[in-house]
Amino acid sequence: MPVTAKDILYEDNHLIAINKRAGDIVQVDETGDEPLDEKVKKYIVATYDKPGGAFLGVVHRLDRPVSGVILFAKTSKSLERMNAIFKNREVKKTYWAVVRNKPVNPSGTLVHYLVKNPKTNVVTPHLKEVAGSQRAELSYRLIGELGGYYLIEVDPLTGRSHQIRVQLSTLGCPIVGDNKYGYPRGSRKGSICLHARRLQFLHPVKKEPVNIFAKLPLDGFWERFEGF
Repeated sequence: MPVTAKDILYEDNHLIAINKRAGDIVQVDETGDEPLDEKVKKYIVATYDKPGGAFLGVVHRLDRPVSGVILFAKTSKSLERMNAIFKNREVKKTYWAVVRNKPVNPSGTLVHYLVKNPKTNVVTPHLKEVAGSQRAELSYRLIGELGGYYLIEVDPLTGRSHQIRVQLSTLGCPIVGDNKYGYPRGSRKGSICLHARRLQFLHPVKKEPVNIFAKLPLDGFWERFEGF
């Protein structure tokens, strides 16, 4: 599906944020499916009549089955500055996840050392540093329950591949639909119940606080948690 005005969460001359649909890939991969960055470029070209094309820089990524806030840069200067903001951890990322198992502790901090297998695209967590591992840290808290499902808010300090998915799984709380990391079955829609809910940072050019918020997907399940 193309990107339209209803998908835009924030836009100015420097940045554009999209409410990513689960199933969209952010950048081109071996599947050959049209990536989200190309869809956003097409939106900018069509909306602002740019026959010569448009610059668009990928600031960060979300896994294909994950929905929610994703940010792109519209200029090389803003891309460079946003890259520095993310590298220096001057951005606050908030995710919502739905799990079937209630965590033993309603809140906590998780630290693991993650190793990704590039052949299988599976991440393995370790409690101590091992060869080739990356340190991953997040905090979480249980914020709601609905029909036997539990809603967890997650604030990752680091941005490692599959981090939230694998770290919640270590609690015995695999994310609904995420059969790669322990949920009994996958989603027929190719999605998991992990949503990038909010992104907060200081604007790289205007130096003003930016708070970007993404509503939950309307898929017959997720939107029931919107009131929490």
